[in-house]
Amino acid sequence: MKLSHSIEIAAPGSLVWEVSTDINNWGAWLPTVQAIERIDDGPFRMASEAWVKQPGLPKARWTVTAIEEGRHFTWETHIRGMHIIARHELLELPEGTRNTLELEFRGLAVWLMAPFVWFSARRSLRLENVALKQRCEELRESS
Repeated sequence: MKLSHSIEIAAPGSLVWEVSTDINNWGAWLPTVQAIERIDDGPFRMASEAWVKQPGLPKARWTVTAIEEGRHFTWETHIRGMHIIARHELLELPEGTRNTLELEFRGLAVWLMAPFVWFSARRSLRLENVALKQRCEELRESS
């Protein structure tokens, strides 16, 4: 099962990328993250890992499995019998940036819990994109 949500942000792609990959600070502005802790040090890169606690879910270890600096990153985890793949993709536009968030769920548990997974994931994608838009536009205005 795949879900996605896109939003246009009135900020340059470089700022959106910076905010999107500064995961240590997600808890300060992202309503879908209760706590986050980077496991590794240094720049956000291939194989970077973090413990993420989200409302209604157990703490999960997310690992970056693909990244193209300034364009997209993908990270993955396993929660409650589901393999979850999250993709964050940026596209520069003349007036800002389009951010697309995508979640892909794999595993038997997905089909057993499909209505709940679909509803909560859809809501989370929208909340995350709206919060990212607010954060980036506030930072752009204050600089």
